[in-house]
Amino acid sequence: MATASNAAVPTLIGSVQRALRLLEAVAAHPDGAPAKQLAREAGLPLPTAYHLLRTLTHEDYLRRESGVFVLGPAAERLAHGGALQNRRSKIADSLARWRDTIGAPVYFAVYREGEIEIAGVADTPTAPAVEEWADFRETAHAHAIGQCLLSQLDHRTREDYLDRHPVEAITPYTVRDRWALAERLATTERMQPVVERQEYALGTVCAAIPITAGSSAATMAISVPLHQQERLLPAIEQLRGEVGALFSSLVFSISI
Repeated sequence: MATASNAAVPTLIGSVQRALRLLEAVAAHPDGAPAKQLAREAGLPLPTAYHLLRTLTHEDYLRRESGVFVLGPAAERLAHGGALQNRRSKIADSLARWRDTIGAPVYFAVYREGEIEIAGVADTPTAPAVEEWADFRETAHAHAIGQCLLSQLDHRTREDYLDRHPVEAITPYTVRDRWALAERLATTERMQPVVERQEYALGTVCAAIPITAGSSAATMAISVPLHQQERLLPAIEQLRGEVGALFSSLVFSISI
């Protein structure tokens, strides 16, 4: 009969442990290493190492090139997934920090594959994000996030979006037609905040700032209730300063 302490010990699968040690050994040699060296570094008998190396190669975790083993596409996908999760975590942490510093909901959005994508939102019960009552992806003309992203696109890309998502008023304050939207975007100063007041949601004002991130269009934005609209411009300037500090200390990727 197992004791309580023995029952609490997890069951470890030795073959998995040995395979992971081999993967770690291979990862330590970007130019590859032969089986004998990998077996020695992983502390495994050579026959065991050969068996595991063949299995890992068959499953695409390793590749054999000119007698040495290097990481394969499956292992690279794992590494990419870890880096991706790390970037997402950094973005989420930054949004939460800015939310707390500014005292308003903070949004991060990108233009990806022809659509507006809200990639992150940080809010609180006392300062909630704007409710998405009309699809953000289809109403870029009506909110600061979308207008900011559209202003960063080249003419052909922007026209393609507007062909698929026509301009139409969704509140009494929304820009009325495509011509009026084009005129507004044309007067938007480069790298300056884009502000909209009740164009997407009644009782709410929003501001967005463009983000320079490679060749992709991205934006950070905040929203506040209409009765607090005097906070909007100081808050977005504060956010712009915070974002600038992040970019000076972090290689920022929006490939999320």
